[in-house]
Amino acid sequence: MKKAIVSVINDLVTDQRVHRTCLSLIESGFNVMLIGRMKNNSLPMNQRTYYTHRMKLIFERGLLFYAEYNIRLFFFLLFNRTNLLVSNDLDTLLPNYIIHVIKGIPIVYDSHEYFTETPELINRPVVQKVWKTIERTILPRLKDTITVSDSIANLFSKEYGIDVKVVRNIPIKRNMEGIHSKAALGLPFNKKILLMQGSGLNIDRGLKELVEAMQYVDESILLIIGDGDVLPILKQKTAFLKIEEKIIFIPKQAFNMLYNYTIHADLGISIDKDTNINYRFSLPNKLFDYIHANIPILASELPEIKNIIDKYNIGETIDNHNPEHIAETINTLLLNTDLLTIYKKNTKKAAQELNWDMEKKVLEKIFKAYA
Repeated sequence: MKKAIVSVINDLVTDQRVHRTCLSLIESGFNVMLIGRMKNNSLPMNQRTYYTHRMKLIFERGLLFYAEYNIRLFFFLLFNRTNLLVSNDLDTLLPNYIIHVIKGIPIVYDSHEYFTETPELINRPVVQKVWKTIERTILPRLKDTITVSDSIANLFSKEYGIDVKVVRNIPIKRNMEGIHSKAALGLPFNKKILLMQGSGLNIDRGLKELVEAMQYVDESILLIIGDGDVLPILKQKTAFLKIEEKIIFIPKQAFNMLYNYTIHADLGISIDKDTNINYRFSLPNKLFDYIHANIPILASELPEIKNIIDKYNIGETIDNHNPEHIAETINTLLLNTDLLTIYKKNTKKAAQELNWDMEKKVLEKIFKAYA
């Protein structure tokens, strides 16, 4: 059986997209090894149907972290036999591409975002230029490139003249057996549950404004699930506003456990700001997680997300990020039970069409060509 090595820079536990990629590789006839890193606060790995390897690094952030990870990944790939390389995001591409050139091993690149226009890079022009140089040098030379939305695919195609396939972040259909109850999760029965989930609770995701909005939201609690740079700021703001009884912070969860919380929400929230190209054209995991959990959605008017909401009539969008406007939109929506019922019913129809069995065919066609 042929072997595929899949590499990503995160700690593997919460990455649904990479997990689905590994399962598609197995279905296409590959023996799979997934490589990532072990952080100080990483959750234990749950049981997988493929091999995993997490590298414990000396550095956890900054230039030295990226350098260390890429060097170690290069030597891991150099001394391990494989028949296919699958690189996830620009921060793993360089070592994969060098091994591809040295050993002549086929490579597939999956760009989970428009990496060079993320908030972390747009205000750091020197660092941004380094990553852009890597992207500009390698992408035109790749045969198989995948990304998460049509808009990002079009950007790559226009800039580099390449054919980019789209595989959206649609989850695998989950078994409803064994779902934890609200009581088991410590969630109240007498309040509406608002949910903001995500592995990256970072800047410009509308989180500070959402926390401030909870001052004005009635009979509801907000679950913020995940980890990220702004989490300490959100907790400080919650304490300063004295709204601790309205907001519950839950640490990042393995994706199977996360679904236990998602399924109990009354409204799923995704209100990234249009401050950079990456957010503007994003199509995040949580959007489809909400749909598959049959939860109405409140989102910002980012084009890819709005297209999904409008096409299936499954929620509302905010006009701006003023906290009082966000709160008013939430209160109005939660009071309109008839409209919520319509949105909830429509998510069931959307989930039938937005299903992984259809979406994964793009991956299978690529992988089977190398099997």
